[in-house]
Amino acid sequence: MKKIPELLCPAGTMEALKAALHFGADAVYGGMKRFGLRAFAGNFDEAQLREAVTLCHATGKKFYLTMNVFPFDDQMDDFVETARIAHAIGVDAAIVSDIGAVVTLRQAVPELVLHVSTQASTVNTAAVKHYQQLGCERVILARETSLERIGRMTAQLDGIEIETFVHGAACMAYSGRCLLSAAMVGRSGNQGECAQPCRWQYHVVEEKRPGEYWPVCEDDNGTYIFSAKDLCLMPLLPGLVEAGVASLKIEGRMKTEYYVATVTAAYRRALDLYAGSPEAFEAALPALMEELACASHRDSDTGFALEKPREPGSAEGFHQEREFIARAVSDSRAGEPARFMLKNRFHAGDWLELLTPGGVHRVTAVPFLREKTGEWLDTLGVGGELIAMPMPVDVHAGDILRGEVRNHRR
Repeated sequence: MKKIPELLCPAGTMEALKAALHFGADAVYGGMKRFGLRAFAGNFDEAQLREAVTLCHATGKKFYLTMNVFPFDDQMDDFVETARIAHAIGVDAAIVSDIGAVVTLRQAVPELVLHVSTQASTVNTAAVKHYQQLGCERVILARETSLERIGRMTAQLDGIEIETFVHGAACMAYSGRCLLSAAMVGRSGNQGECAQPCRWQYHVVEEKRPGEYWPVCEDDNGTYIFSAKDLCLMPLLPGLVEAGVASLKIEGRMKTEYYVATVTAAYRRALDLYAGSPEAFEAALPALMEELACASHRDSDTGFALEKPREPGSAEGFHQEREFIARAVSDSRAGEPARFMLKNRFHAGDWLELLTPGGVHRVTAVPFLREKTGEWLDTLGVGGELIAMPMPVDVHAGDILRGEVRNHRR
């Protein structure tokens, strides 16, 4: 068996970063306030980046900084200075898209490890070898690269790593290099400001019939003709391992800590099962797929991994099978009151699930203490409040309580 790949998870906020680390990420990736392609994620200032890198390194994990905008000449000085700051803080690599950025950073900050972003649209061995000659240590392939092609590519490479996306939202444009947002609302996706107009509904207008809008739909919801389905390569993990992929990347720097926790936990368990026994992984696959459905998601497919996608995403939008109820803020033993920060309302008597790095435990909610007032309550709908509730299992800080979907679309 080939080496089990690194599990690389998104960290758009400090909460998401902590969730990724708690639930088994080997590395996380996130951006600073500028030069990342998720300008509207929480992102990190210098102090927060230092904290994030320290948290990762304290547990033997890595932090990769996204600097994957396409910088103009008048941005390059600030771009280089940001890279210098990040290197001094101790990031394990910078993820860049533009070949000019690669060449400039190799000269200006030669000790900084560089990974080539998926935005560079790398789909062939010659391009990977070129980046290797420029001093890059990893290339994140375009999502349009099939599993078969990845295997043939890695067989021809030595001394450079291949990373690929395995889960999350996908863009309708080649490698995400889209001008639709810039053209329609003046916000460039290539500068990290995409408004996601591909997710909007569209109609057809015939030029001789102005004002007559024909819906492009097959049902009452319409259809998103530009919108790709989400990516989910969980069933293809064995093939990705055998293809020699070094890192499996989960998309989602705009996602919540609950999403990051749920998806990270599922892929961590999948990789660990496969490392122990491919047969155990196959037996657990249906349950793992059900686990992924507990987080908010669109309909998914395997993207270009096996063949070209045959249809666009549906008009159904997001759906999920579980709702984020609370996050544990400290450790407790079975039978003791466990302290949680409340996220959504629940009621005594509800069934709940405790999501932990070791698995999922089903529990029944009981009356709990509202720490602010000292009251014992059956329900509370004030997010951010601290509560204490006896639990029948051990609880560790970072574990997540989830339950029936009440406040979000199922």
